[in-house]
Amino acid sequence: MRSFATILFLMTFLFQPTQAQSQLETEHKEKARAIIDKAMNSDLALERLTYMSDTFGPRFSGSENLEKSIDWIVETMKEDGFDRVWTQPVSVPNWKRNTESATLISPRERNLPMLGLGGSVGTPEGGITAEVIVVKSFEELEKAGDTVEGKIVLFNAEFTSYGRTVQYRLNGAIEASKHGAVASIIRSVTPYSMQTPHTGVMYYEDGVKKIPHAAITVEDAMLIQRLYDRGDKIEIHLEMNAETLPDAESRNIIAEIEGSEYPEEIIVLGGHIDSWDVGEGVMDDGGGSIASWEAARLMIELGIKPKRTIRVVLWTSEEVGIQGGNEYHRWVKEEEQSLDDHVLAMESDAGVFDPYGFGFTGSDEAFEILSEIGNLLKPIESGEVTRGGGGADIGPLMRDGVPGMGLVVDGSRYFWYHHTDADTMDKLDEEDFNECVATMAVFAYAVADIDTRLPR
Repeated sequence: MRSFATILFLMTFLFQPTQAQSQLETEHKEKARAIIDKAMNSDLALERLTYMSDTFGPRFSGSENLEKSIDWIVETMKEDGFDRVWTQPVSVPNWKRNTESATLISPRERNLPMLGLGGSVGTPEGGITAEVIVVKSFEELEKAGDTVEGKIVLFNAEFTSYGRTVQYRLNGAIEASKHGAVASIIRSVTPYSMQTPHTGVMYYEDGVKKIPHAAITVEDAMLIQRLYDRGDKIEIHLEMNAETLPDAESRNIIAEIEGSEYPEEIIVLGGHIDSWDVGEGVMDDGGGSIASWEAARLMIELGIKPKRTIRVVLWTSEEVGIQGGNEYHRWVKEEEQSLDDHVLAMESDAGVFDPYGFGFTGSDEAFEILSEIGNLLKPIESGEVTRGGGGADIGPLMRDGVPGMGLVVDGSRYFWYHHTDADTMDKLDEEDFNECVATMAVFAYAVADIDTRLPR
């Protein structure tokens, strides 16, 4: 049964809706309109994202590029006039790709575009040349049994959904090694390819021999499958000089607009500032990070001072283990002791394509309020609130009860570019990007400023 306090709140919300609704229909509607207009007619966020991408390139965990981009963001945020800007030290993995190559040797010679998977060991000096066995699933690998010994396993798993297909990237080396393989290769995790290999993190298991693990393109995986089905003997030479160095020091970036009435109550919004070591990390997740920053900066420019504190957090090292998100959660819980005062956590990490709204995880009461706030975004049709949503970096907060929401966009092309050399500025549409900024800004502002705190 609901507690008496919850029932009382529901009665107040359901039978006396005029206060919240009148706010959203008057002052909040007016300010939301100003935020939308400013976001849609400003080039600043796009200029900053372009500058960061062009100047620093990929921002991989443990890299100088990442730390230089963090320095630039902190300096620029201070110039923007945030009430407080600081960084939070985070120890992060430090894997280096170095040189690598894959070559089809038999039945014909062909250089295979490839990317080693993050965290993989390298090959022995001189590389590995071995026969290839092709499987489409872990079940097929199990059926192959002893025939895998001494071979390179190619997992040619067709993309169905990211959650299902990524298992071959994450766990392929473990399963192949258990059967005696000397290396493993996956078909890149993507529904569409133009000879673009996709990297990403992979795992090893204690007690199982570590073998090299890499990704090739969809086209080449399908080619090898056809050769294999015809009964041809297939050999590949794989050379990877990857290495894992001692952990490096990185930083989360935190900037605040202090609340005018309830400064201890916090609305968090952000993205992860690190990227993979290929491409420029524009969609994953430079765009989400800059959009979150700009969403708060617009309020400063417009002179909007919400009742609750708005905190922008750009998390580091999401791609290789969520170290930034975990450290922020630890700090909030153990040092700041503000977990109960985190009213809402918002994240943008699905690209900055045309936004639809947010996916939300939290109480029914909060869902109703957020749905009402979504009406403020009717001018750009990006205010839909749906059940279920969040993000990797806010996941630790959400598991401790903080309501969470993730920006929902048209993701039909996201996995075309995800973790590839093709994640670059030319994939971004300025109007879509500005709508993402406006959507995050309006939700953050309204939740921070309504009289009723968003209920858990």
